[in-house]
Amino acid sequence: MAFIDEMVLVARAGNGGNGVVRFLHEKGKEFGGPAGGDGGNGGNIIFRGVRDIQVLSKYRGRGAFRAVKGADGGNKEMAGKNGEDYIIDVPVGAVITRKNSNQSFEILDDGQEVIALKGGRGGMGNAHFKSSTNQYPDKAVPGQVGEEASFKVELRIIADVGLIGLPNAGKSSLLNAFTKAHAKVGAYAFTTLEPHLGVFHGYIMADIPGLIEGAAEGRGLGHNFLRHVSRTKLLIHCVASDSEDLIRDYNTVRKEITEYSEELSRKPEIVFLTKTDLLSPEALDEAKELFTSKGFTVVPVSIIDDGLLKEAGDSLSRFLQEKNEKHQN
Repeated sequence: MAFIDEMVLVARAGNGGNGVVRFLHEKGKEFGGPAGGDGGNGGNIIFRGVRDIQVLSKYRGRGAFRAVKGADGGNKEMAGKNGEDYIIDVPVGAVITRKNSNQSFEILDDGQEVIALKGGRGGMGNAHFKSSTNQYPDKAVPGQVGEEASFKVELRIIADVGLIGLPNAGKSSLLNAFTKAHAKVGAYAFTTLEPHLGVFHGYIMADIPGLIEGAAEGRGLGHNFLRHVSRTKLLIHCVASDSEDLIRDYNTVRKEITEYSEELSRKPEIVFLTKTDLLSPEALDEAKELFTSKGFTVVPVSIIDDGLLKEAGDSLSRFLQEKNEKHQN
């Protein structure tokens, strides 16, 4: 199933049912007074959060989403049944914008529901219009039309840890090693065309598609990448240790993040030097010094070195625990 993190959909709430003109018919009394019931209210359009980042895929190619119309009123002042709501499931982390007003709301919790469009109110039956001067009113009110609008649904993944870095920096391999997430891995740029999630000691970790220069202006995966890291609590900046210029690679990603969001650029960050099995001990020390001399927290890691992998996992776990304790205090 193809991953969809952004879509536009059209929705319409149900119309209200019509009020009706009815009269009581009793034995020996043909017209016993007005008894037309009110129409039921139309169903609402509701967005509901679910913990499934693939859920938008099931709506691919769908036409308009329509809630059910309220039923018309009945005899003996019986009100019509309210129309059934239409619930649209969206991933937790979705930002939903009503296009004709640009009003937005967020779905941040599993099971959270937001009424986006209200159904039309049911019309009044003729029983409402009886008066001392009009004992047999033949007036009823039709139901109101339900609201209709187009919405843009945009997913922003909520994760504790975001793995960032240039394409082919080893992010997917790390996610697999830490969480057994089975993200696709390949030795070419842009293997990861969609975010993958895994759980590391209870923390959600997201492997986010790689950046290229100009991403903040929308080049490459651009805003698709930057949107997903905007809510992470910690950034793990993966820099491939076999690069010809480690600092340049680091600065390329930092530049794009800063240009996209100053707030995002201030998130806590750890530098993971990946693929360190390709370096001699001396070259690794030099690579680490490039970053530690600038005050960065640096963690060397290789997915084929169990010792380094365990040390990296322990370092990450301690860092997350410390951040969580500070937040609670």
